[in-house]
Amino acid sequence: MKAAVLYANGDIRYGDWTTPVLGGDDGDENSVIVKVRAAGICGSDVPRVLNNASHYYPNVLGHEFAGEITETGSGVKNLRAGDRVAGVPLVPCGNCGDCLKGDFALCRYYGFIGSRSQGGFAEYIKLPESNAVKFDGSVSYEQGALFEPSTVALHGLRVNNYTGGRDAAVLGGGTIGIFTMQWAKIFGAKSVTVFDISDERLNLCGKLGADYIVNTKREETEINKNRYDFVFETAGSDETMRLAFEIAANKANVCFIGTPSKDLVFTPKLFENMNRKEFKLTGSWMSYSAPFPGEEWTLTAHYFKTGRLKFDDDMIFRRFKLNQAGEAFDLYKTPGEVKGKIIFVID
Repeated sequence: MKAAVLYANGDIRYGDWTTPVLGGDDGDENSVIVKVRAAGICGSDVPRVLNNASHYYPNVLGHEFAGEITETGSGVKNLRAGDRVAGVPLVPCGNCGDCLKGDFALCRYYGFIGSRSQGGFAEYIKLPESNAVKFDGSVSYEQGALFEPSTVALHGLRVNNYTGGRDAAVLGGGTIGIFTMQWAKIFGAKSVTVFDISDERLNLCGKLGADYIVNTKREETEINKNRYDFVFETAGSDETMRLAFEIAANKANVCFIGTPSKDLVFTPKLFENMNRKEFKLTGSWMSYSAPFPGEEWTLTAHYFKTGRLKFDDDMIFRRFKLNQAGEAFDLYKTPGEVKGKIIFVID
């Protein structure tokens, strides 16, 4: 088959790769072969390609993907050829203390499809049945490739003990921020305000259901510093992480979903917000719960089917063929050039 193969830092090329088959490995009776139809570039893929962060070379990345099952192992019970499925990248050990408690994202002995084993930047992929989530035929493959960021957003609500009927804030209007906003609305937020520095992203958030949008570059006077009962930071920037401390209400729940890429500096006065307001701060990591892979995945399939979880074409920045992988990753060399999700459309 063909795949986009990372041979060295910055060297990703389209070429031949071994086609996965059933019957050659232990556990194949419980596995499926998927013809990949769409695969997204995650922000975590960028340093793997451009900043020496790949676990090894050569490597086939891609952990946001969806496709059609072409073959099933003899032990597969709930899937069949022709089913549309989204790929679940985490492969937990299932035996450590965290796994036994259902905290699969915290497994210390995990595998990960698309970084530690072959991912979805390829024509075909082999998955355990548990790592393939079926979705309805009315849901597009591009939506299927967005399951993973949607589940990351919903997991953030879960760990932040989210409840409806109160005001929520989402800091960052990227893909995960858009889904965080939508999940907060689906589960009954009194209002959701999205903060970003891009009018383009903010307008998309408004189109998809945000009650209020605030451009933090020019609307400082509109930022209520002590209003929001639930705060979700999704950008991973020091500016938004500091802002989260300011806008949280007394007794608020604050969740950091975004992953920072540089040192964070809080002044004593700013950090004191957490003490004086007695808000709770938590982190959120990946997107899994029991039974594996969790309701984050099954609810994404359900709400995409019903249409309450919305997809808009403007969520996609660019579409590329798989043989254009090098061109796609070149866009990330210019800071701020990529505004939205890049999707590989695979015939």
